[in-house]
Amino acid sequence: MSIRLSSPQSWTVHCDEGRLHRPVQGEFGVQPICDVLAETDAPSTYYAAHSRPPSARTLRDEQLTEEIRRIHADNYGVYEARKIHAALVREGVEVARCTVERLMRAAGLRGVIRAKSPRTTRPAPRD
Repeated sequence: MSIRLSSPQSWTVHCDEGRLHRPVQGEFGVQPICDVLAETDAPSTYYAAHSRPPSARTLRDEQLTEEIRRIHADNYGVYEARKIHAALVREGVEVARCTVERLMRAAGLRGVIRAKSPRTTRPAPRD
């Protein structure tokens, strides 16, 4: 049985050999990993997850993302999450501001922030 572990360096684990070939060799044994994976129905779980209909959150996220894109475009792409949230509330859409922030981040939308730029260095102390 071979198992592919995802990491910056990919490992191939062979259960019959009883060892790992990369840096995690000292931390984890192969047999416990194989035992856990043998107890689960990994392939059937994977296909079950992909065949079920989208969740209510996914459907609402798609609808809200379209509304957020519309408001962002109507305002020349300068509205940030706080203003888009306020516009959605004015239109009667109940949504949390953190949800708007998450969906804007996922959609790659950014507004114009007119605040000062962040300070990246500190001045030397005066002695």
